Amino acid sequence: MGNKISSVNINLLIALFGALVFIPFLGNVHLFDWDEINFAESAREMIVTGDYLNVRIDFKLFWEKPPLFIWMQVLSMKIFGINEFAARFPNAIAGIITLLVLFNIGKKHFSEKFGLLWVFAYAGSVLPHFYFKSGIIDPWFNLFIFLGIYFFIRYLSEYKNRIRFIIFSAAAIGLGTLTKGPVALLLFLLTGFVYLLLHKFKMRITFKDILIYVAIFSFVGGFWFFLQIMNGNFTIIQDFIKYQIELFGSNVAGHQEPFYYHFIVLFFGVFPASIFALKSFRKDKSGNEEQNLFKEWMMILFWVVLILFSIVKTKIVHYSSMAYFPLTFLAAYSIYKTEEGVFKKSKVISGILIFLAFFYAFAIFALQYIGKNHEKIIQSGIIKDAFANANLQAITSFTGFEFLLGVFLLAGV
Repeated sequence: MGNKISSVNINLLIALFGALVFIPFLGNVHLFDWDEINFAESAREMIVTGDYLNVRIDFKLFWEKPPLFIWMQVLSMKIFGINEFAARFPNAIAGIITLLVLFNIGKKHFSEKFGLLWVFAYAGSVLPHFYFKSGIIDPWFNLFIFLGIYFFIRYLSEYKNRIRFIIFSAAAIGLGTLTKGPVALLLFLLTGFVYLLLHKFKMRITFKDILIYVAIFSFVGGFWFFLQIMNGNFTIIQDFIKYQIELFGSNVAGHQEPFYYHFIVLFFGVFPASIFALKSFRKDKSGNEEQNLFKEWMMILFWVVLILFSIVKTKIVHYSSMAYFPLTFLAAYSIYKTEEGVFKKSKVISGILIFLAFFYAFAIFALQYIGKNHEKIIQSGIIKDAFANANLQAITSFTGFEFLLGVFLLAGV
């Protein structure tokens, strides 16, 4: 009983930690990302028109995204009003749930200590942290995909009551599809296919369970699409499918970057977890069979996401955000195994951590200086680019204590 109470307390503390980290100051900064603005505007227009079936931008039908995340924003706006806080609040909730999921999965397959390491690796890394304070779709989208893959792992490894995991997995991937589109199913299928390939197509799955999976996925993931067809809006489905194909095959909206773009994004953007994770990419069988299998799935998921979105023509920072889950797992694994004495401490890893910590600290100090002196910088004429000057004019007020983030970062290394 004591252990159960302790576990409940840890979950409550993690939820409180997530709330304190992700919820405060959500509305202090204007919506600045193209996606943030579009999704919030779609939610506002749903409320104004009273039409909750169709997604709109400028009161014209918008076929690029399904409506699940927009519905979340609508609910939030009905509670908190139509503002920046309400637009971002759903992702703060996604952040809290994500941390709880990571802790409980880590605890089940490794230990409470591992679960906590995974939580801090995720919440303490740059891009994963800020994504839960944004108003974009990806935090919920990624969570649904990760849960879909995890429940499928449980389905393959369990011997009793397996059917519930196939249902949970299909429902999660269906929700992912209803959030952003068929990429949820694509990532699930590619990850499963690579696993099959590595294991010579040996998998404990029955034809009946495949039918159940297809039925549940079709019902959950296809719910909105079926409603559109029933309402005579088949052209929206056609435009949606066409747009998804364009994202993969061509450069959409000027987002063409080199093949290695997402390698750089993950290396620098998921600091410090990306650095800690480096040691975990080597072959290691020090855990039990269950732990080794889970690590293999995380490795597969990481490489599937990274390679797929490196091949895709359209490249945006958050396209590789699904890799945050396996990358932070590998970071937690590295720290865990180092403390166990399985992995040796690395001077190279320590050196990279210190170097990047100084880099980020300097960036924070520079950002505060620019923010406090942006009018003088504009008037000096040192910046010739009109767009850069316009961005400087949009800078919000600074408290003067932002530099403490850099100080804490340096103190941590």
